[in-house]
Amino acid sequence: MKKSLTIAVVALWLTACAGLFGLAHKPEVSVAGLNLLQVGVFEQRFALRLRIQNPNDVELPIKGLSFDIQLNGQPFVRGVSDKALTVPRYGEAVLDVAATSTLGNAVRQLRELQKAGQERIDYRLVGHLQLQGLGSLPFERRGDLQLPAIDSPPRKKAPPVGIERT
Repeated sequence: MKKSLTIAVVALWLTACAGLFGLAHKPEVSVAGLNLLQVGVFEQRFALRLRIQNPNDVELPIKGLSFDIQLNGQPFVRGVSDKALTVPRYGEAVLDVAATSTLGNAVRQLRELQKAGQERIDYRLVGHLQLQGLGSLPFERRGDLQLPAIDSPPRKKAPPVGIERT
């Protein structure tokens, strides 16, 4: 009885805190850009741009974040950032972060991309925003990407090989 009362009080307190701070909705985090920075034998480094949208009537004072991105259900990159950023109420901001992929993850993804007939890549972005004084907020985004069509250039006909007679 005492344990269930404690759980109920904690749940009520957490609900009240979320309401007091005006966080009625989770922020939306999406990938706005991805660039390869460095290719090494054991790891690859990427520069990511994460767009953070705040659907709440209060600012989001972000003091850091951690994230993972999966492609086709397999780990691709992961990263952390301690950059501080304030996302305005009913607004958005873009945060530049670094991410790392291991050789094994890259090889796995190349194998997936080489499968015949695959035109789309499923992705999943998951992580936590660390808020100043408010704790941690989880985020998740799923979707798919159309693979660009890669047309091979038309082959030029080779000149006929033969012996010229004079």
